[in-house]
Amino acid sequence: MTMASEYLKWKYRDVRRREAAVLTPAKKRKNWWHYHKWHLAAGLALAVLGAYLVCQALGVGQIRPDYQIAYVGENALPEGTAAAVENAFAALGEDLNGDGRVVVRLNQYTSAQGAEPGMAISGEVALMADLLECESYFFLLEDPEPFQTSYHVLRRLDGTQQEEGPWTAEGTYFSWNQCPVLTGLELGEYSYTLLGETVSGDSGELVSGLYLARRGFWTEKTAAHPEGCAALWEKLTEGAVS
Repeated sequence: MTMASEYLKWKYRDVRRREAAVLTPAKKRKNWWHYHKWHLAAGLALAVLGAYLVCQALGVGQIRPDYQIAYVGENALPEGTAAAVENAFAALGEDLNGDGRVVVRLNQYTSAQGAEPGMAISGEVALMADLLECESYFFLLEDPEPFQTSYHVLRRLDGTQQEEGPWTAEGTYFSWNQCPVLTGLELGEYSYTLLGETVSGDSGELVSGLYLARRGFWTEKTAAHPEGCAALWEKLTEGAVS
């Protein structure tokens, strides 16, 4: 009985509700931060990621070229020569995208003999992506015939497009030296270091053996600002005799 009495006393003891502690504003903020800091961090990370993706999609903070040129050859052009070509074309062009400047981007796609297989494949994939996305309107080619045979993208000089094979580059390009505007460009000198040796030369002479062609479009998808690109083509080829 004694044990039962003690149990009953414990069971029916006078239990008083403990009064809630009164927290100061500082302690409230500390408690909130303790329980919610990781939620806040995750939310901020998602917000930053979302803003980045939106900026990427809209091109915010990126330099958007008004014109793009695809150089296709065995070896890459020296940086100085590529920059000189970009600047010379830009001087003849217009601000097509309204960002207050004229930008020309020369994309280089090379197939140097002796290159690593992975690098050759990477260059081929990059060129195919350019062609599929219609990025480059202009082409600077070492050899137009195998290029047209492989990719079927060049427009004829008279503005028409070849609709079916056999595909040929005939009548789709001007040699650099056929175009008075191109031969009159001041492209300056190039210089680079190869195996510890300095290699230099005249950029105009280096590109004089190339061929200028432009892209044809067989679907609604075109390069950006095709009318403006066509206007620059007319300027570059003015006075050229095929």
